[in-house]
Amino acid sequence: MALKLLINGAKGRMGQALIACAGADPALVVSAAIDAGDDFSAALPGSDAVIDFTHADATAAIAMACEQAGKILVIGTTGQDAATREIVKHAAETIPVVFAPNYSVGVNTLFWLTRKATEILGKEFDLEVVEMHHRLKKDSPSGTARRLAEILAEVRGLSYDHDVRHGREGLVGERTSSEIGLHAIRGGDVVGDHTVIFANAGERVELTHKASSRDTFANGALRAAKWAVTQPPGLYDMQDVLGLK
Repeated sequence: MALKLLINGAKGRMGQALIACAGADPALVVSAAIDAGDDFSAALPGSDAVIDFTHADATAAIAMACEQAGKILVIGTTGQDAATREIVKHAAETIPVVFAPNYSVGVNTLFWLTRKATEILGKEFDLEVVEMHHRLKKDSPSGTARRLAEILAEVRGLSYDHDVRHGREGLVGERTSSEIGLHAIRGGDVVGDHTVIFANAGERVELTHKASSRDTFANGALRAAKWAVTQPPGLYDMQDVLGLK
């Protein structure tokens, strides 16, 4: 039996990609495709899983509704605050929730490679993250760039909140050995570029992922929904889906 999906944010770029990619997969059927102004609660009972690519402000209500209805939830929206993340964690005690900053297989490989490179190269290398997205992206930095910086901080024993520097302006002084630079660029129709830079005297290592189609994110989110069907309640990310942990 095909997995019935509720696509929330159906009119957006990712929503359209999800609908198209799901239509090519015989194991999936889109039972509802809704957007702002549509009745989410009315569409929910006819689905097995919800894939949400809307806005961070909507995440809490969606998570609570899925928790109450016992529906699988795949969250592709980024930019949630701490309170919303706690609501998602609570929902995951009852239902499987996949909550990832990026559903691309390539980007999740980048996460893995970033962790390994940081472990191997050691503290002598300076750490910088650069991301670029289309001009319409509302949050900054991207959820993917934030996760890359979090990985760097985790390996180095640093704090994202205290050691990440978002851009530089003016007479800021020399770069400290503990800071992680994070830089966001916006323009044009760029789907998503991310680069992690490890810089030392005499050499530099760069890990880069560039997305040219939203289908890579859509197919990853669909893969996550199919994977979550076989999982107990819990909070998962794409690293779990791909078996990279």
